[in-house]
Formats: sequence, C-alpha cells, structure tokens
Amino acid sequence: MDLTYTEEEEAFRARLREWLAVSLPKLPPKPDPLDWPARRAYDTTWQRMLYDAGYAGLHWPEAAGGRGATPTQHLIYLEETEKAGAPYVGANFVGLLHAGPTIAAEGTPEQRARWLLPVLRGDEIWCQGFSEPDAGSDLAALRTRAVRDGDDYVVTGSKIWTSHAEVADWCELLVRTEPISEAVPKHRGITWLALPMDAPGVTVRPLRTLAGSAEFAEVFLDEVRVPVGNRVGAENDGWRVTMVTLSFERGTAFVGEVVACRRTLAELAAAAKENGRWDDSALRRQLGLLNAEFTALWRLTQWNVSEAERGGGVPGLGGSVFKLRYSHARQELYDTAARVLGPDCLDLDHDWTLDRLSSLSYTIAAGTSQIQRNIVAERILGLPKGR
Repeated sequence: MDLTYTEEEEAFRARLREWLAVSLPKLPPKPDPLDWPARRAYDTTWQRMLYDAGYAGLHWPEAAGGRGATPTQHLIYLEETEKAGAPYVGANFVGLLHAGPTIAAEGTPEQRARWLLPVLRGDEIWCQGFSEPDAGSDLAALRTRAVRDGDDYVVTGSKIWTSHAEVADWCELLVRTEPISEAVPKHRGITWLALPMDAPGVTVRPLRTLAGSAEFAEVFLDEVRVPVGNRVGAENDGWRVTMVTLSFERGTAFVGEVVACRRTLAELAAAAKENGRWDDSALRRQLGLLNAEFTALWRLTQWNVSEAERGGGVPGLGGSVFKLRYSHARQELYDTAARVLGPDCLDLDHDWTLDRLSSLSYTIAAGTSQIQRNIVAERILGLPKGR
C-alpha cells in the first residue's frame, strides 16, 4: 500500500483531532477496572459518541451501517484515537471486532438490520462462546449440542473463557448440530448461532484471573431455545463461518493494540531515563529491538488491513503471521517493562504489571501459537499437513 498521505487523508486527520479534543473532556471519569457493569456503561457511552459523530464502524461497509472508509483512513483513526488517549472498544470488542464483522460478511439482510446498528450505537454487547473445557485449542472438538425442534434449536452444553459474558446481551455461539462419526468429521456438523444471554437456561459463572479481575466466565446452557432465525450461515456450515470470525480476530482485531504497544514503548524509554535504568546498555538494546519489532508489526498491520479491504472486508492469512509474532512481542514488551520497573513490577496496582500478566494469555487466545504456526506452514508455505 502507499504509505504516504494525501491531502484528503490529512484533512480527515485534522477533523478527527479537532473532534477528539472537544469530545474527550466530556467523558465521565474512568471506572474501577474491576467494575465491569460500570466499564460497560463507560464504553458504550463512548461508542454512542462515536456513532453520533459518524466515526462508529468507520471501516465497515456502508451496507452494514459503516462509513466505508479507506484502509488508510481507518489506520489514521486508530493512530489518532490512541495518541489522544481515547477509549478503545472495551467491553464490546467481540461485537465490534468479531461478531459484527462476521454478520456483515455472512448474515442475511434481516440479520444485519437486527444486530449491526445496536453494536455500532453501543446499545448491545456481545461475548464469544467458542472454547469449551474439553475443546480449547482443538476448537472443532466442541460438544455443546443443538437439536432442531421446529423453529428453534435446543442447546445444551457449556463454554469457558467467555469474555464479558456477565455484561453481554448476545453471544456468538458455536454448537454441534451433527454428531461426530465416521461419516461426519469433527470440522463438519458445527453451526454458528446468535444466543440471547437472557434466555431461560443460560447461567454465567465468573472466573477470577491471576490479577484478580473477572472479565472471563463459564457459561452453562441447559436446554436453551435459540430461534433458527439466529443462525448465521447454513446449518452444519459453522466451521467455515467460524474461519471468517477468526480471520477478523487474528487479522484486524489487534490493530489498536499495536498502536498502544508503541505508545507503551515510548513510555518505557522515558521511565528508564527518569529512574536511572537507561544506563543499562542491555536494556537500551532491548528497547531498540522492540521499537524495530513494533514498527515492523505496524507495517504488517497496514498491509493486512489493505488486504482485507481488497478481499471484501475479510482478512487473509497474513493475520496468522501477525498474530503469531504480535503475541510473543507483547510478552517481550511487558517483560522489558518489568526490568524498567524493578521491584515495582510486583505492584498489582500498576498498569504495566497487569498488562504483563494479561500478556501471558496472548499466545493462547484467538488460536494458540502452535495453531498459527501450522496455518503458516500449511497454507502459506505449502508444507505437508502435520500429524
């Protein structure tokens, strides 16, 4: 892609900066990081402000309620909002970055009309019901069962590591509509459903993380009735639809986080100069390597966003390359933050400490690093399929 900016793009940047300067002071104080109902209210307030100003779903197709912005405008938006310290997608990252784009790409006109506008307006929050206690990395081994009964599916099973389930209105849910057998391999017989979280039979049990937060949960489903009209894609075609969801999750969902990591890197260098650790040549070398790493990741991000635009909005295999390297680079960044902090790295009230703990999950979430290596090896390099 052309990495220079046109006059029109710079004008877009100037308008966005002006709007951010006026709008950010109007936000209420940030809530307690552990108070998820309050964080939901804060995040959805910001989302409504974006919607009213015409910045919600900036890069979504106009037919899906977005503005159909160019990839470069999207990247400018991410750069400027991060530089200004604006909130990111927060509690509704699943709706804005996974479920919404999947419905935009795979849903019927009626489904797009029903679900996309509430996501863009901040009216409804989504969570993701993919992983199960016995089917995490091997997602296709899921067992949650959905049996067709007239105009409904009757769903029974459980999900785990469901982000923000306690404050979500909807769940992008994977179920098995055809049992695994010799005639039905595990990748078939899967269906993608939109589950209303207030349906009878849904139980949410929060999970406490190492840092003391509870943004994850177990979700138990006891004969929950889900309308057939909530199915995205055809019955038993859910694995293909899921690959669309995961391509968004791996390909473009982390874009804003790359910008945030680059900002953190600059803050680390400033902190090291202030506390005297800048004299450590090994630390300076590591900061320099990380700067090169995240600069390269940003260029790869630009390329992936451009490829997604050319591919009808769906990211390609470059997302796996990005996700693989970004996961490890993020861990290296916050390991370096611990060196800068010294003994203060044990303080759980410090944002960098919490980010270091959360970074441990990045090589697992959205597909483990082992899975990403298999994808790169088989689908990009053309190597034989692993056994």
